[in-house]
Amino acid sequence: MPAERIANLLEDIRFLDQARFELVQSLREIILGLAPSISEEVKYGGILFASAGQPFCGVFSYARHVSLEFGAGASLPDEYRVLEGEGKLRRHIKLLSAGDIVGKHVREYLALALQASSKP
Repeated sequence: MPAERIANLLEDIRFLDQARFELVQSLREIILGLAPSISEEVKYGGILFASAGQPFCGVFSYARHVSLEFGAGASLPDEYRVLEGEGKLRRHIKLLSAGDIVGKHVREYLALALQASSKP
């Protein structure tokens, strides 16, 4: 059932905007490649990712961008100053194109979030 829900969400995104669909797929590929224990599920209108049951990020597609969300992002080091948001805990990286994945150092932030989620 979770795989079907993910497939349905992805198809909806593809129907609305092929470029955003490809961006979401690129992010999924990177995230799922971080560790064999990573799982994904549709929740809150996006795809949430967890490792060994511990959530560490989510991908949400909006009308004009894709947002990579970190539930505990306020605690992540922000060396490249790309984390947005001013809440107590959450931060996100707004992605407008595939080039933003490299330009905004997404892999590094994902690795930090994954590492932080595994700490007791």
